[in-house]
Amino acid sequence: LPEHFLFIMQPAKRFRPGCGPPSRAGSYPPERRVVMLLTAGGGCGRGGGGGRRQQPPLAQPSASPYREALELQRRSLPIFQARGQLLAQLRNLDSAVFIGSPFFSGHTSVPHWSGGDRSNEQDLPRHPLMSPILPLDSGLEVLAVQRVSKTQAWQRTGRAGREDSGICYRLYTEEEFEKFEKMTVPEIQRCNLASVMLQLLAMKVPNVLTFDFMSKPSPDHIQAAIAQLDLLGALEHKDDQLTLTPIGRKMAAFPLEPKFAKTILLSPKFHCTEEILTIVSLLSVDSVLYNPPARRDEVQGVRKKFISSEGDHITLLNIYRTFKNIGGNKDWCKENFVNSKNMLLVVEVRAQLREICLKMSMPVMSSRGDMESIRRCLAHSLFMSTAELQPDGTYATTDTHQPVAIHPSSVLFHCKPACVVYTELLYTNKCYMRDLCVVDAEWLYEAAPEYFRRKLRTTRN
Repeated sequence: LPEHFLFIMQPAKRFRPGCGPPSRAGSYPPERRVVMLLTAGGGCGRGGGGGRRQQPPLAQPSASPYREALELQRRSLPIFQARGQLLAQLRNLDSAVFIGSPFFSGHTSVPHWSGGDRSNEQDLPRHPLMSPILPLDSGLEVLAVQRVSKTQAWQRTGRAGREDSGICYRLYTEEEFEKFEKMTVPEIQRCNLASVMLQLLAMKVPNVLTFDFMSKPSPDHIQAAIAQLDLLGALEHKDDQLTLTPIGRKMAAFPLEPKFAKTILLSPKFHCTEEILTIVSLLSVDSVLYNPPARRDEVQGVRKKFISSEGDHITLLNIYRTFKNIGGNKDWCKENFVNSKNMLLVVEVRAQLREICLKMSMPVMSSRGDMESIRRCLAHSLFMSTAELQPDGTYATTDTHQPVAIHPSSVLFHCKPACVVYTELLYTNKCYMRDLCVVDAEWLYEAAPEYFRRKLRTTRN
């Protein structure tokens, strides 16, 4: 364990880059190495704001030629070839600073120092939750930032005393630390359970409502998941038991959230399977775009040629098409502020999703430039994530009438469409909608007439 624990004297909302670890002592001992733990996903979410929900990988590493190519490229880098020499030099330094996420100590490239000189750690008071939160009072599914628990703080402390006693610098006051929750709430008790319920039903679990979870979720969350699957047409009731419908069994075959699986399954009806596969793949990985704050004007100028007034999904589709047309050129990616590594992952995910469709004998057709059919398909599958423009110029969700706003990273930020569907909500100082698509209210009525009865203010006309 660390030899000392040092807290800051006054609460602070932010720290200036370049500042050393604040403490009562004002400095740290010489000839020590500092481990600085940053929040996971900070700044790498879509549009540069918040963390992006991490999706499980769809394939094993050996199943893709792209991963093999990336590994060969990585091994050809000079720094990789000289890694042994570099680590030997680091061991001889009087001091060094390692910067990484809370998961970084398990990374194979970080050595365990035999001298026990990995001594200092900065522990941050907040971390972004990669899993959705379901607030009971609003019924919304949002991404939020919450404080770490005492258990998490103590777990991070261990990095400052793994092989020898060290010093733990905590970037919050001792009074704040005492207010932290003792334990972290298990993820299954705070996330959307629709995928969990779908898989349990696919495994023919007799009664999913009374399934014996190790950390049992609340009945409200279980019922909300069942209601969502029911609205997506995945459930039917037989002899007082819940079972999957034929479309529900097909949804369970996709390693996706149920709403995205339903989007793919609906796409043949609108003759846009190729485009929907691309959009869902783009939404299933971390952001393919990066936005350096210092070059904001340059980024906006470059992105203009891709922007669609129909929303973010079509804009992303335009970027992917151009990426494929130029053969995934890395120079093009750099010039257009596109993450080439994530784009290659999109290509890989899309290939696997397309293979699942072919195994189901689904017709895989293209809309051939008909963007309305793509938007109709999104409206028919994402109808539970919709918002409507209010008379005062703000937006509210159509189901719970929760006030929401368009995220600044959206291409629709300066627009006021009457009705939109969104992929996710991000909560910071307010609830922001991200990944938006413009839809017609009439399409939503067609998708779920019972669900939208008395919920939409907009009339069919």
